[in-house]
Amino acid sequence: MPQPMQTGVEIDGFTIGELVHRGGMATLWTVTHPGIGVPTLMKVPLTSEGEDPAAIVSFEMEQMIVPRLSGPHVPACFGTGDFERQAYVVMERIPGVTLYKRLGDLPIPYEEARGIAGRIASALASLHRQNVIHHDIKPSSVMFRERGEAVLIDYGLSHHNHLPDLLQEEFRLPYGTAPYMAPERLLGVRDDPRSDLFSLGVMLYFFTTGVRPFGETETLRGMRRRLWRDPYPPRKLRADYPPGLQEIVLRCLEIEPAARYPTAAQLAFDLAHPDQVKLTARSERIDRDSLGTVWRRRFNRGAIKPQPKSDVAAQLASSPIVAVALDLSEGGDALHDAIRVTTERVLSTSPSARLACLNVLKLNLVSIDRTLDEQGRNKHVDRLVALKHWARPFGLEEGRLTTHVLEAIDPAAAILEFAAVNHVDHIIMGARQNSTVRSLLGGVSAKVASEAPCTVTVVRPSRLVAQADEDGEEPRDAAG
Repeated sequence: MPQPMQTGVEIDGFTIGELVHRGGMATLWTVTHPGIGVPTLMKVPLTSEGEDPAAIVSFEMEQMIVPRLSGPHVPACFGTGDFERQAYVVMERIPGVTLYKRLGDLPIPYEEARGIAGRIASALASLHRQNVIHHDIKPSSVMFRERGEAVLIDYGLSHHNHLPDLLQEEFRLPYGTAPYMAPERLLGVRDDPRSDLFSLGVMLYFFTTGVRPFGETETLRGMRRRLWRDPYPPRKLRADYPPGLQEIVLRCLEIEPAARYPTAAQLAFDLAHPDQVKLTARSERIDRDSLGTVWRRRFNRGAIKPQPKSDVAAQLASSPIVAVALDLSEGGDALHDAIRVTTERVLSTSPSARLACLNVLKLNLVSIDRTLDEQGRNKHVDRLVALKHWARPFGLEEGRLTTHVLEAIDPAAAILEFAAVNHVDHIIMGARQNSTVRSLLGGVSAKVASEAPCTVTVVRPSRLVAQADEDGEEPRDAAG
């Protein structure tokens, strides 16, 4: 028999405080515990007479999923209780308010909205890597830590790729927040992480225009229109809407999941680098799709269909972000060729991969840095051109290739920061011959290989490998 929830009651060592929120499926109470030194909340499902049975199933999903999550983008979990005595989940209490409080400020400036969406996309990238699809991305499900990271809350509607999907097994109607629900959800598809990207696209559209792309309808019939009817492009509502931002928003809102960004990491990358977004016809549109296109979708000649159950991990793995760190100093042709061969091999196994070519323009620690070289050319621009020239043989379409010149005193730190911020999956870099300075101070490639949050491949031409074997030392890196 569940205990009555009231202030002062103790459950499994947690002392109940005040009721802070009552939602449609659960209540939230402050709790304290002698072994926990951070503010915490206890979430308790509504199980009284007349409550929606989906609330119980939803809570079971949350109990299974939340304890398995980790990282700054999710609230820490400190305990769960079963339904035999008292069902609950005790979680970290994130200070502040949700994005829902910003609805009165809409529309907000484009750059601010882009930054918010970028942080949410980064949170989704982390969540998807943990085999979880949120399925309820909306303003009231997003908070921010003091350091700026987005925190995703409320996992009652989520899907875990390695756990039973009780909502899918027990209910036939889709559960979620109608204005943000992806079209494929209406067909029973719950295992595609790109559904979360659609919801984020809805939020970005809403925050920059002040209008929800599909209106406020909550009826299933009204929601089904998004299976064949696209929204008005943002430029129809705001003539000054940035083309690059519209490109991102409309790609997220594509009816076919395959036409959206393949991963949240790639979406976060575009949001972080708006100047490198490949513009297509989406960016300039002011009208919705033609009636002919709509009718073809409606009568199933182009409509999306439920696909066989996908493997989230496999989908993420097929669309990695690959960063190649190049040293553009003279005399590196053999090494550049070897790096190109390795990169081509990696790209051939991942046809949806994005390639980011980067070079570090090393700054001086004690002297003034000059923008121009001895010939009066801009060093930053010259290196961008050289990176594009190096990558040209791959023949990648513009949307899959970006180039970056990082300015830093410490090349290794710059590469590591770029990899972490942009969710890079694989770093490819070269190693040069030995030097006394490198032997004393350590190499860029060695530091990157030991500290990177992803796979690192260090490339050495065969002649350098032979020398390294003779000398017993690792060749110098090629990223400085």
